[in-house]
Amino acid sequence: MKIILAEDHNIVRNGIRMLLESQGEISVVAEAGNGLEVITYFSEGNQADIVIADINMPEMDGISLIGELKTLSPATHVVMLSMLDNEKYVAQAFMEGARGYLLKNVGEEELIFALRYVAGGGKYLCAELAEKLLDRLIQTTVHQPETNGQHIDFSLREMEVLHLIAEGFTNSEMAEKLFLSKRTVEGHRQALIDKTGTKNTAALIRFALVNGFIN
Repeated sequence: MKIILAEDHNIVRNGIRMLLESQGEISVVAEAGNGLEVITYFSEGNQADIVIADINMPEMDGISLIGELKTLSPATHVVMLSMLDNEKYVAQAFMEGARGYLLKNVGEEELIFALRYVAGGGKYLCAELAEKLLDRLIQTTVHQPETNGQHIDFSLREMEVLHLIAEGFTNSEMAEKLFLSKRTVEGHRQALIDKTGTKNTAALIRFALVNGFIN
């Protein structure tokens, strides 16, 4: 597994390199202090499997680097390693195409596991952030808003479908994304319309926005 470390703090970068190189299957092929140095590496015809990048770097930050690598080296995966635990940055990184997001206090075992998982084609969110997001999901589900004095009991699957509808996904696209049949997705969509008393998808989205089910 060929790794590039993009981190502007030498001490942090050296520590990560020593940890990674203790693993026989991992080779740190290059180090960079910013995103532009990573771009230069690939522009010279070099290759790597994974770039571990900080978000905050001079010249070119980690988020911008993801976008550049999509064109320059689409087979290379980017894993963010950051101190930032704000959901906005996590979401932005994955939306841009990151395959992993780890906090810098992550343990050695989890770091190695994450790299192997990403190298195998998966996406990975570190345990600390995953637990934080899960707690928020639970609270959101438990404290769903009430409408007309009557609580609407959406299932977790219906909430997933509702959010995907709001993002513009078709029934076929949702079926593929959620590993369901198209008919099952259509059933969830109809259940949402029935439970909210709306007449169509547009009215459903408007209802969900007004009542705080989606943002």
